[in-house]
Amino acid sequence: MSKRVGVLMGGWGEEREISLKTGEAMVAALESRGHEVVRVFAGPGLDRALRQAELDVAVLALHGRMGEDGKVQGLLELMGLPYTGSGVLASALAMNKPMAKQLFRLHNLPIPSGYSVSRAEAHRAAQLHGDLGFPCVVKPAFGGSSVGLSLVRDAEALGAAVALACRFGGEALVERRVLGREVTVGILGEEVLGTCEIATPREGFDYDAKYKGGSSYFLPARLSPTRQKNVESLALAAYRALGCRGYGRVDLICSDEENDVILEVNTLPGMTPTSLLPKIAAARGLDFPALMERILGLAARDEVEVAGMPALCAAEPTGEVRRVAG
Repeated sequence: MSKRVGVLMGGWGEEREISLKTGEAMVAALESRGHEVVRVFAGPGLDRALRQAELDVAVLALHGRMGEDGKVQGLLELMGLPYTGSGVLASALAMNKPMAKQLFRLHNLPIPSGYSVSRAEAHRAAQLHGDLGFPCVVKPAFGGSSVGLSLVRDAEALGAAVALACRFGGEALVERRVLGREVTVGILGEEVLGTCEIATPREGFDYDAKYKGGSSYFLPARLSPTRQKNVESLALAAYRALGCRGYGRVDLICSDEENDVILEVNTLPGMTPTSLLPKIAAARGLDFPALMERILGLAARDEVEVAGMPALCAAEPTGEVRRVAG
């Protein structure tokens, strides 16, 4: 059935340009499937724009902070509007990489060793680093698209890399570099779609490697069937550990020592026809418009039951601030 669909794109953060590309690709795919599509540009006044659009469902094409981190999802919950992707809590946990790592550890899922450091502690980075060693990877604790990511080879470069990462959210995550194949696992609903290996001439799949070309992709990944099964099992376990739903992408490193470690879960991955999740879906015979139709069909709300208010409170006038005596 055709729906009036709002594609939320743009946003407030450093990933706005990528979000706009994702959004336009989603609009074209959904229109090709017969849906009435409205572009909703996220920013100040988003609540008013959503009310004026009179939507049946919201499709999230947002990336990074103030879009992928649960804030917009919370607004949509309050408005009673179904939306694509994970709910409030899972979105917030996935965006908070140090918190996500704690949950992975509790679920006995392998992760790179490391630590987080706030902007206020950036000057103590070398002291906090301890015996973690070099090279290491420094990235924002809250963010995506490899914005602010650095590969650090020695202690002299550590402080500047931490300061750069802290520009995007105020906290940096420092991790031991794990050598191996970089792979990503696509998930739709509760189903693993497949695994893609990313090979790049650069040292690491950074912003330029992702968006300026030069990388090669292997579908399926160049792994033995047994190891690929293990990688996909880890990815699905990480996705479930955070309580994700709808769709997502899990990034991992398959180390040269035959160990696999989880890097992060992307609850709103890039979604142009050439992005990684659509590549994985295409290898399964699911073209981009069909993939978007499946994602749209999984749109949901948290549907939290709220107990009825006492009669006295229910009779209070709305829109009024009342002071309660201590």
